[in-house]
Amino acid sequence: MHSITTALESLMRHLSQEIPAAPGIRIYDIPFPLNDAFDALGWLASQPVWPQFYWQQRNGDEEAAVLGAVAAFSSLESAQQFLRQYDNHPDLRIWGLNAFEPQRGNLLLPRLEWRRCAGAASLRLHLYSDVSLREDAAQAMAFISSLANVKPLPALRLSLTGEQNWPDKAGWTNLIKLATQTIAGEELDKVVLARATDLQFSQSVNAAAVMASSRRLNLNCYHFFMAFSADSAFLGSSPERLYRRRDAALRTEALAGTVANHPDDHRAWQLGEWLMKDDKNQRENMLVVEDICQRLQGCTQTLDVLPPQVLRLRKVQHLRRCIWTELNQADDTLCLMQLQPTAAVAGIPRELAREFIQHNEPFEREWYAGSAGYLSLRQSEFCVSLRSAKISANVVRLYAGAGIVRGSDPEQEWQEIDNKAAGLRTLLQMEG
Repeated sequence: MHSITTALESLMRHLSQEIPAAPGIRIYDIPFPLNDAFDALGWLASQPVWPQFYWQQRNGDEEAAVLGAVAAFSSLESAQQFLRQYDNHPDLRIWGLNAFEPQRGNLLLPRLEWRRCAGAASLRLHLYSDVSLREDAAQAMAFISSLANVKPLPALRLSLTGEQNWPDKAGWTNLIKLATQTIAGEELDKVVLARATDLQFSQSVNAAAVMASSRRLNLNCYHFFMAFSADSAFLGSSPERLYRRRDAALRTEALAGTVANHPDDHRAWQLGEWLMKDDKNQRENMLVVEDICQRLQGCTQTLDVLPPQVLRLRKVQHLRRCIWTELNQADDTLCLMQLQPTAAVAGIPRELAREFIQHNEPFEREWYAGSAGYLSLRQSEFCVSLRSAKISANVVRLYAGAGIVRGSDPEQEWQEIDNKAAGLRTLLQMEG
């Protein structure tokens, strides 16, 4: 791994120079030639340092691996306030997760940030101190000295020893009946209900190996991975953008309406055509579009809703409508609070749907159906943290949800969440 070794040595030379004993931020960027088989995720997972965060944009153009934290934030709002204090660094990025309840986050300004954009990459080191940058430089040198050489990720040789669904199938049927009764009573238009499936294995599960396997097979997805410690992580491969902001230009989307995929292209096309014409799925998608437009109309210019597309994934296909607009003011806290949780992961009206979920789902969503990505003053991008899993030692909790509207059938919705969970579940059982 010549490139990473050379880049770290270069950073050490910078840190050995005279640095003032003053507060502030200092950034060192080292160009990173992509001339060897460097895998950022493998490098990250080899390190005995946490937190670790990995993110890849769904078209593959942008990828980042960040390690350690020089500053941590428990909400996106506090992260944004921090960035505004350092507006002479408009490309300073804070990375991490927002929970389903968007007031809560786990976001960090990393010690090291490897980032690739298209064919160019760099390794960035942050110094930050409200007392002495010189002291922080000494800590940064110790940090770099503690880093390990890259080890190959292990194969996922897993033996399943137990499984439990929250809710189980009978509980799910009752939950859907309660939801459709509530919708029939016109208290709700739609509620998105989820299931958590705990898979127990005979040994600890390597979270980065699960991420690598998912990245290889689940195409057209954002990939995100956050390791909190050696045996605790949250990861996923999500098809859905929450929002992307470039200065004041905003792009978001409605991803709702689902049908199975098929390995045969013609059969997959037929299923996609059915999805484009199906009233229940079109209605579900338009409810999300209308909700997004309503939430954004007070803080944006004209909203452009693009024609529907079918997004084909490994196990399922979705209806997607993209929405483009211009913000009156570039503000990530506003974007997050207006857009998350979307109607595609919570329901409509949003507050009533959230209350229904809180009172009736038999598990805490935590990071599931929140968002993963980065913010900076110049630009930001977050995906919705779907098709995701929480890994705690030898237990993998898979999450999957389904939009419940008038006429939803519990059996069909159970099949839909099985199909969605299969995107990660099959990875855990295919490399035995």
